[in-house]
Amino acid sequence: MANKTKVGFISLGCSKNLCDTEIMLKHLLDAGYEITPEETEADIVIVNTCAFIESAKKESIDNIIDVGWLKKHHKLKGIIVTGCLAERYKDEVLKEMPEVDALLGVGSIHKIVEAVQSIEANFGKKDYPKYTCFEDKESSVIGGERLLTTGDSMAYIKIAEGCNNRCTYCAIPLIRGKMRSRTMKDIIEEATSLDALGVKELNIIAQDTSAYGIDLYGKYELPELIRGICDATNIPWIRLLYCYPDKITDELVAEIRDNPRVVKYIDIPIQHISDRVLKAMNRHGDSAMIRDAVKRLREIPGIVLRSTAIVGFPGETEEDFEELCKFIKEAKFERFGAFTYSREEDTPAYDFPNQVDEQVKQDRYDILMQTQLEISEKFNEKRIGKTYKVMCEGYDPVAGSHYGRSYAEAADIDGKIWFSVKNPNLRIAEGEMIDVKITEAMDYDLVGEAILNI
Repeated sequence: MANKTKVGFISLGCSKNLCDTEIMLKHLLDAGYEITPEETEADIVIVNTCAFIESAKKESIDNIIDVGWLKKHHKLKGIIVTGCLAERYKDEVLKEMPEVDALLGVGSIHKIVEAVQSIEANFGKKDYPKYTCFEDKESSVIGGERLLTTGDSMAYIKIAEGCNNRCTYCAIPLIRGKMRSRTMKDIIEEATSLDALGVKELNIIAQDTSAYGIDLYGKYELPELIRGICDATNIPWIRLLYCYPDKITDELVAEIRDNPRVVKYIDIPIQHISDRVLKAMNRHGDSAMIRDAVKRLREIPGIVLRSTAIVGFPGETEEDFEELCKFIKEAKFERFGAFTYSREEDTPAYDFPNQVDEQVKQDRYDILMQTQLEISEKFNEKRIGKTYKVMCEGYDPVAGSHYGRSYAEAADIDGKIWFSVKNPNLRIAEGEMIDVKITEAMDYDLVGEAILNI
């Protein structure tokens, strides 16, 4: 191309969505397009949207409107909407957002080049048919070559798509379809390519990572997959995210405990602890199962547990909420996040009686997160004086400090460790593993000093 079309990306939502964005980036790069990080410089902007809860939908819509302003007042010529909002609200987007020129469903991300070409063919025209593609998501290809956007040292790897859990509050099965695992061979080949790129931390993700393999192999095969990745690569940190407590098998616990390359960190979303609420949510297992999973994981030396919960679910009483608060104090999750219940159309819980008032939801959220703040502060204070292996992520010239993460901090969701070096002119490379002694604790971040032999 004499003058390459410049394409910009806005990727919203979860890390699983980010993997889709990276696949689309690679397709476009291979097709000869120029990728720009500045929307103001782009000819076409692709907004990969989230529609999991109301706040995510609003963020997606706001971003499309903002990009639409660029189309009206700047050089932008086309807007493509992909991801969950496109899949879930195709007709509404086409009808109510005329600035959008193309829509791709979640099973059609491999058609991104065709979508861009369709817009290019109509540059300068006022009226033209909008490009839409909504292939069967449950038969679509999962994975593919990607252009990493997470830096040189860390990457996500999506091992499955969709979900079979059918929680009554969740729209993901409607949007993404039933669970489909990638083959072990396919995943290990991708992990090998990431290793060759120099990736030091591999974050294993899916809607329900712990369910991996049940559809292909008839049993939960996450431990076997971990062993396969470790045998085929030299990636030093393997991190597990989105593992449901009802599938925390003894084999998985043993793999985390005994495999030195699996970081002692696991994300287990509990969503609640009241048996009555868990049943209404259609969560698999009960409070006893959750407590047992936490107990078995706590036997792993140094384990860091992350979890999430929903407050204000229809019918949640003060007693239910107090039970949740009490459990959070007992479990002492090192990492914990909460959501207020979002009433999502076409989910069973949308029509449940006894919907909780929005202010009550917010009040409960505030109480729960204040409880967690105190737990987090105590956890961080206990780390003062200890030395951790920290993967450097960069240098902040404003703060005058390097920053990174230890095994206890997952990318994007947890805090950071800010550390100084004795030589003010020395810059630690991204991805380098440095011993850091913790000297100060903040609410969620830590401060330390690098221990260097130079």
